[in-house]
This record gives sequence, C-alpha cells and structure tokens, in this order.
Amino acid sequence: MHIHDRYLHQGKCMPEFEYDGRRMNNPVELSLHVIGGKWKMPILWRLRAETRRYSELRRSLPRVTDRMLTRQLRELEASGLISRTVHPVVPPHVDYAITDLGRTALPAIESLRAWGRLYLEASAAGGTSAERDGWAGTPHP
Repeated sequence: MHIHDRYLHQGKCMPEFEYDGRRMNNPVELSLHVIGGKWKMPILWRLRAETRRYSELRRSLPRVTDRMLTRQLRELEASGLISRTVHPVVPPHVDYAITDLGRTALPAIESLRAWGRLYLEASAAGGTSAERDGWAGTPHP
C-alpha cells in the first residue's frame, strides 16, 4: 500500500512532503509543478506519437519563444518525462522523445483537454455561473 493510499484508508489527508527542495501540500501541487505551465503539457502532447526535432516542436508552437521552449524542454528532461538525443552530425540536430514516465502524464493531460473543451462550451453558452449550469449544490472535490 502506498503512503497516500494508507492515509486515505485511515481518513486522513495526504501529509506535506518535500520535492526538489520545495514543500508540497498534496500530489496535485506536485503534478502542477512538474507538468504545469503554459508549454509543458503541449510539448508532451506533441511528443506522444513521435520523436521530434527542436525545430519541429518550435514550428508546432508558434507563440513560444526559443528561450522558453528551451527552458521547458530542459525542465521536462530533468524531470525524466522526455529524453534528449544529440546526433553528432554537421550541423548537429537534437531529437526529443517522451519517456515511459512521461507517458503516464498523458491521461491527465487528456482529462484536462476534455475539461477545457467542456468549460469553453459552457462559457460560450453564457453558462459560467454554477447556478445557470445546474452545477449548484454539486459537492466540491
């Protein structure tokens, strides 16, 4: 039994823990630390089907700057979610691929994509209020 399961079984909340020198309150906070932000999930999503070169990723994310893309790729690599392969050719090129660990984030990303589409539809229909949507009284997670 994992520590989280043990605490849930006992009716307790997940205890605070430390990751990468930071205090975390729960696994959701850790998840957002690792894959959150504007570009990490789109990068993982683009790598889900195939290995891509830096230039291919850059073209597929036209609003990201080179500096930010490089930073996000380095953070994803440091987290073990993607791998980076430098090919010793002239000029050199670099490939990025999703790792097995990175693949475990894809279902969460798909759920967030589905929720985003649902929210967009509700917002477009003028249904941003819980009362108008019929979500009033729905228990909060």
